[in-house]
Amino acid sequence: MLAKDIIIDTIPPIRPTDTGDKAINWMDEFKVVHLPVVKGNEYLGLISDTIIYDQNNASAPLEEMDIVFNRAFVFADNHVYDVMKLVAELNLTVVPILDKNEKYLGCTTLEKITAAFVKTASINEIGAIVVLEMNKIDYSLAQIAQIIESNDTKILSTFISSEPDSKKMEVTLKLNREHIGGVLQTLNRYDYVVKSYFTTNQLNDKIQSRYDALMRFINI
Repeated sequence: MLAKDIIIDTIPPIRPTDTGDKAINWMDEFKVVHLPVVKGNEYLGLISDTIIYDQNNASAPLEEMDIVFNRAFVFADNHVYDVMKLVAELNLTVVPILDKNEKYLGCTTLEKITAAFVKTASINEIGAIVVLEMNKIDYSLAQIAQIIESNDTKILSTFISSEPDSKKMEVTLKLNREHIGGVLQTLNRYDYVVKSYFTTNQLNDKIQSRYDALMRFINI
């Protein structure tokens, strides 16, 4: 899935001739704290509510403010993972999407990105999740896949995470089956450390538990 596939048409760009008050009102309406600033189809950058408040003159047009716009954006043919990376690095609520000539095409939101990630990563598919811990030098997806598939199971998606200064890594596998006793036994036999695993029911129970705790907190 590419960035152009998650463009939304519900959030219009703000213009440099628009006032800070208008930008703030739109941010409140669309539940975001960033908006793309566009002149014609030229992308000028992102504006945030903090930048506007710092000007102490929200009634003035943006073009009259002393603002250095954040030039964050992705190209239309960037993968959705690139969009997610930019969101994580800059803590964005809106990501502008440009064509190859850096002309503004539209934007996407954190909510839309999350939905795309869930779809791309097969998170909604029925199946277990297994988290392995290993040394980075021991990582071999080919070997892991061979072990999984030897138990008549497929890997739907894979995620890798590690701390910058650590020699360890975590490999999270989304599988296409709920019953993975044989998979776990085989992984242990090959000396893989299974840090944790979850079935769909376990995940649903955990989500329900957190929801119930939130409701109890709200009712205090």
